[in-house]
Amino acid sequence: MSGLPGPRAGEDGAIVEGWLRLCRSAALVESGEAALFDLPLAPGARQARRGFAVRFEGRARAYVNRCAHVAVALDWVPGQVFDPDGRVLLCSVHGAEYDPASGHCLSGPCRGRGHLEGLAAVERDGWVWVLVQPGPGSQTPGKGPPATLGFSDDD
Repeated sequence: MSGLPGPRAGEDGAIVEGWLRLCRSAALVESGEAALFDLPLAPGARQARRGFAVRFEGRARAYVNRCAHVAVALDWVPGQVFDPDGRVLLCSVHGAEYDPASGHCLSGPCRGRGHLEGLAAVERDGWVWVLVQPGPGSQTPGKGPPATLGFSDDD
């Protein structure tokens, strides 16, 4: 790791039609530090959940920050979810390895029967957007955020 500050969620935390404007696209470095974010509290939930976004194979990818084997965060240090070689996502507690492209568990206690909970992530106009509130009124995960978001690259 470079020691430079990693990607951080936008200061405004803007959510438009269920999509969170997370960070500048350039802030997500291939197999580098993850951008962390809070997921909105679901109705009836007792505890907030966190998510993370990474760049892998040139694409922004986002997941709920929770191991499929034990409900703990993957990162051993905030934002550190990749193994040292940057090839797999690694659980800090028991070493389960996940495919960064699909979230499927490759090794460890959840191998072959577990996966990370994926979140839709798209890049538009130099920003990474993550679907954090799917449901009525939000876009479907395959479509991305609305075309008119009310933000410019200068925001």
